[in-house]
Amino acid sequence: MRIWAVANQKGGVGKTTTTVSLGSLLAESGQRVLLVDMDPHASLSGYVGVEGVDGGSVYDLFGVNGDVVEAASLVRATKFERLSVLPASPAMITLDRQLGARSGMGLVLSTSLGMLANDFDYVLIDCPPTLGVLMVNALAACQRMLIPTQTEALALAGLGRMLRSLSMIERSRGMPLRRRIVPTLFDARTHASRACLAELRESHGDLVTQNVIPVDTQIREASANGVPLAWWPAARRGGEAYRKLLQELLVLQAAHEASGDARAEDAA
Repeated sequence: MRIWAVANQKGGVGKTTTTVSLGSLLAESGQRVLLVDMDPHASLSGYVGVEGVDGGSVYDLFGVNGDVVEAASLVRATKFERLSVLPASPAMITLDRQLGARSGMGLVLSTSLGMLANDFDYVLIDCPPTLGVLMVNALAACQRMLIPTQTEALALAGLGRMLRSLSMIERSRGMPLRRRIVPTLFDARTHASRACLAELRESHGDLVTQNVIPVDTQIREASANGVPLAWWPAARRGGEAYRKLLQELLVLQAAHEASGDARAEDAA
């Protein structure tokens, strides 16, 4: 089972869209995919039409009330074949306060997902935009991190914060975390967008994916209708961009696995 986390400490950069789009394309290709919604706003859960209140949510993995719930009982099917979700709920926003300094809370998600290793081929985690117990859990569990970054000046500042936080987490992990910066909402017609993309490439080199995600109003339409891009043909530009991005990531993954890289993307 391969686990990718999608994170940035700035909102509005395309984290949820990237998570759902890549997940749906993997499912379309025949992979069994679990989307994990780690954001208390539950945007991903709403996107795929699953609410995480009555049926439980990520919140229940942490045993705040003394009863730890196994992840398998919280996973919900979506109306899309081979695409499941572990939903979020508003209660998750209280976890940092409720857990306090309780030890072992950074590995809850990793342990829970380990019990699902035979059920899914890929897990994609949509992270909250704040550094806390939820993001720490996501980054401790994943083998690859994607950082969607809007091609505009304020987003570049948010990327800097995310990379500094990542350095702290890597020190606690004791090993580097493979990551790629994914330029999003790119508008080739504007000088500002082109300049920001150039700055990203100059500052971060090969960490920036070759494929970028363009502005496409149909991406928003797909989200509004609760249909992932794999099943929304109208989003031709956006859909093709995400297909190319996924292929790029799969090539990188295969190269790491072939080289026997540390953690080898997946022990299975």
